Amino acid sequence: MKLKYLLQKSSAGKAAVNRYTRSKFGNFMLFFILTVAGLFSTLPLVYCICTSFKPLDELLIFPPRFFVQRPTIGNYMVLPDLMASLKVPFSRYLLNSLFTSIVTTLFYIIIASMAAYVLSKGRFRGRNTIFWAVQFALMFNATTLAVPQYVIFSKLRMIDTYWIYILPQFASTLGVFLAKQYIEGYIPDALLEAAKIDGANQFKVFWSVVMPIIKPAWLTLMLFSFRDLWSQAPTGMIFTEQLKALPQVISQITTGGTARAGSAMAVTVIMMIPPILVFLISQSNVVEAMSSAGIKE
Repeated sequence: MKLKYLLQKSSAGKAAVNRYTRSKFGNFMLFFILTVAGLFSTLPLVYCICTSFKPLDELLIFPPRFFVQRPTIGNYMVLPDLMASLKVPFSRYLLNSLFTSIVTTLFYIIIASMAAYVLSKGRFRGRNTIFWAVQFALMFNATTLAVPQYVIFSKLRMIDTYWIYILPQFASTLGVFLAKQYIEGYIPDALLEAAKIDGANQFKVFWSVVMPIIKPAWLTLMLFSFRDLWSQAPTGMIFTEQLKALPQVISQITTGGTARAGSAMAVTVIMMIPPILVFLISQSNVVEAMSSAGIKE
């Protein structure tokens, strides 16, 4: 009877596998649709690169062409002259963007990971309530928070300082959410207890056990945080020219209208290089961390 039961169970399992297995044509259509969708999502990037190599007559042509017919590097060659006319050297804008992006990303990863570790493995009253508040905060975007942030920063006398770039990112809850979900899915309590038995305190457990395991999560945070910080332009809060970042340079270059559209696209292409490099470093970990976000509630 037991053998008969096992045979029936095996047959049912094979039937279930056959039921949910796609045909070769289904697999072809799936990959075809995904390929088309992926190529379509790259169109803005391709158009930006093509436009950066267009001469002026192709920029003024109507209807506009997607691809460049007579590529030129003139839009890139004219950038030094445009940068020389700025009130502040271009290197200062670049330094401001690099400083705020790298330093803020580093501290944000540490703060978000610590908060996620406490909310995931801590045992204190109100832990679930705090996490619900973290999830609720995900619904607010930068535009919604612009006025409250301005009021808070003006009260703290932080307007027109580097803190405008740094502090708002520390309050972002996306990193806490992703890191907490990853910790709950991949770090069992038994592993932490074993580390404590070996004599490790909480900080030792966090740095030596938790952080190496959640590497995909904080690499994902590195990508998202660096991307947002690299492209941010806090209008209405930074007035000193020496404190402005690269996005403000683009806005000054594009004031020339259509005649400078090629140069503006050239600057945009140059600005895309650092986020693309960060993505290439962390792309495999991004997929793993994002898929783990749905493991728990």
